[in-house]
Amino acid sequence: MKLLTCTGLLMAAFWAEACANNPTVATGHRVPVKDSFVVAPVAQIDSFAVGKVIDTITCVADAEQSYAAYIPAIGNKKALPVIYFFDPHASGALPLEKYKALADKYGFLLIGSNNSKNGNDWQVTDAIWQILSADTKQRFKIDQQRIYTAGFSGGAKVAGFAALNHAEIKGVIANGAGLPDGAEVSNYAFSFTGIAGEGDMNMSDLVAVSAALDKTNTPHRLMLFNGKHEWAPEKTMDIAFAGFQFDAMRKKQLPVNTTLINSFVADSKIAVDIYTKENNLLKAVAECTLASNLLSGLSSEAAFFSKKATSLMNQQAFKEQNQERQQLLQEEATIKANYMQQFNGGDVEYWKKEVADLQTKAKSPTARGAMYQRLLAYLSLAFYSFSNQLVGNHRDVGAEYYVNLYKLVDPTNSEAWYFSAILHARLNDMAAVEADLLKAVEYGFNDKARLHAQNDFAGRPINFAKIESLMR
Repeated sequence: MKLLTCTGLLMAAFWAEACANNPTVATGHRVPVKDSFVVAPVAQIDSFAVGKVIDTITCVADAEQSYAAYIPAIGNKKALPVIYFFDPHASGALPLEKYKALADKYGFLLIGSNNSKNGNDWQVTDAIWQILSADTKQRFKIDQQRIYTAGFSGGAKVAGFAALNHAEIKGVIANGAGLPDGAEVSNYAFSFTGIAGEGDMNMSDLVAVSAALDKTNTPHRLMLFNGKHEWAPEKTMDIAFAGFQFDAMRKKQLPVNTTLINSFVADSKIAVDIYTKENNLLKAVAECTLASNLLSGLSSEAAFFSKKATSLMNQQAFKEQNQERQQLLQEEATIKANYMQQFNGGDVEYWKKEVADLQTKAKSPTARGAMYQRLLAYLSLAFYSFSNQLVGNHRDVGAEYYVNLYKLVDPTNSEAWYFSAILHARLNDMAAVEADLLKAVEYGFNDKARLHAQNDFAGRPINFAKIESLMR
């Protein structure tokens, strides 16, 4: 059965989703921390809990805005470097919980916006940054020379947008997406660290950004990890944090830490040796390039890694592996182009067969297997985008088609089940609504405010207490 609901407008919406980010404080009063919630409006520097993620600190200038914070174990009695995190779903605490051990290791203050999310326009995004920046500068001791941003997916574009528009930001970690659309690659005043899973549909975008930055004077590095479209594992993010330390050493904002440098050199040499013995010369060269970049101006070992990379790249095995990678990227682009046609005319049976085939092939621990992971992620984003538009516009027949495809391609994504619950509510199938919502919660949905604000659930016999009791 074919369903021609994907109009040009809907396709444009998909691309927009794919590229989505897109006061005086009185002192002398301690801000109470209760159940991970800080009650504004008055705060005193260093009055917050240390070594604990504070979920919600309300901004003094705008009570509608808030952020999460993590002060490292060393406390905030002296000015600390800060990393502002942007999650695409406005979950400020999520990356802080994930990387708080790194904050302790390197002495970083971490801040996570609870307002920045996919779907905000750039004017709203900039207003969020202005208020967030002003509030945190009033309430924490921040090293003004070491302000950084980091984000995942649409949040990565927010991190880049902030740096492009505010000179105080000295470094960006872009995880799972590149620069904001339309941003010209140039000689930036900030360093750029691109991170992506090898199964991330935006990996090729970050590879392209890195290649473009090779032609500039912008300090930059690229790291790929064994994973999908997700926040990077701690081990990968550790190197990104260390990169900020190395940047500060080069600028003489920090004394040269030979212990950190030597540890990094030793780990990189081990990694290069392992990749070389495995005949994975692409990864060996990538490790050498990363090490040479990070150590430039700090250690003579930078030259060692640079020469090693050149030597490996001259080997026939590397040339063959690199050619295979380019062919895979081209094949991936061709398959995506075919999907664009199928979005307009494909039927359920086509997608069932295609998704099943991709899911089987994606299990292979090879470069080709990673390509199939990226294609699955690409389809997940496409079906999310179509579902979101159609559900929002009450085009329920088309929405049901794409929501079912969304659940098919990404069955553990909470949004797919949340959309399904909305559609079942419109059909007054309350048993299915509860089942869908329980599935959504099982897969990570925990937005109580959104749940209660959903008009389709209002006045319905839904056991919200049961559903909320299972939220993590």
